[in-house]
Amino acid sequence: MSSSGLFLNPSEAARRLGVSVKALRLYEERGLIAPARSAAGWRAYGPGEMKRGAEIATLRALGLSLAEVTCVLKGETLGLEPALAAREVKIEVETRRLAAMLERIRALRAGLTTGEGVMAALSRLQQPSAHAMGVSFELPWPWGGERFELRDIRALTYIIGPLGSGKTRFAKRLAKALPGAAFVPLDRVMNGGTQAQARLDRDPALKGRVDEDLAMLIKNGATRSDALIALLTALEAHGPGFLVIDMLEQGLDEPTQKALIARLRGRGCDARPIFVLTRSRAILDLSNVGAGEAIILCPANHSPPMRVAPYPGAPGYEAVATCLASPQVRARTEGVIAWRPRVA
Repeated sequence: MSSSGLFLNPSEAARRLGVSVKALRLYEERGLIAPARSAAGWRAYGPGEMKRGAEIATLRALGLSLAEVTCVLKGETLGLEPALAAREVKIEVETRRLAAMLERIRALRAGLTTGEGVMAALSRLQQPSAHAMGVSFELPWPWGGERFELRDIRALTYIIGPLGSGKTRFAKRLAKALPGAAFVPLDRVMNGGTQAQARLDRDPALKGRVDEDLAMLIKNGATRSDALIALLTALEAHGPGFLVIDMLEQGLDEPTQKALIARLRGRGCDARPIFVLTRSRAILDLSNVGAGEAIILCPANHSPPMRVAPYPGAPGYEAVATCLASPQVRARTEGVIAWRPRVA
């Protein structure tokens, strides 16, 4: 039977719903859908049946069993939350697996474009990172002592979160937990960078390294400023240990931010690990995060910080994207802090 008016035969109904004819028959056997019958006894699916069929197909696509679908359609949703929670966990695990696979594929493609070769890139991927160590510690307020564990520390890790998320407290606690780490605060640009200049005046070797870095960045579009000199001084002065930098973009214009992050990203996967707090799109370009980089999100609801894969659909990706703003917007909100209660 072909479609007649608003009614569809099983084949057409199944095609529009994105299921098989066999699935429609199974739904009917379970009493989930009741197609009409033509005068000749053929099944016919009208608007009501198609609406019900779409509801069933949507619930099945979410991973619910037919028994669970039956309960939902009857309004019995008491046991639905555990089923959805289990499905959510399963999808998150699979998403992370796919994100890791995509990262490796991109590394292999990069091996082709840079001339490294697929086999050389594959060999590099199979080698453990020079900084494969992890760190574990108790989270500060506002998390209340929950345990945080970070494995496979990358050469460049972005720490991001909205105002009031606790990301600065998290970063300071991270710096204390990492062996030999230093935290670079926002007061690096205090008094027009005079502290950094005094340090450079006392250490000619340090000044030489900073001048060299500064010249390279300016050549790549950066603008000379006290903020940039103070930041480069901190980068060069703290040796090979871990470094955690508060708001990398502080006091830097957009061309400088882009030149600076290109330099940090270009150090390679085995460079000393640097953690940077940021809310600038020029610093964290989600479409361009490489194999040696990672993202940690401090959520607005103060759930524990989480590692986020830089791919649409990954858990936490949308929250990260909404935290980022253009350098122009970041400049207008510079110095804005979230209110927080006094902690003893």
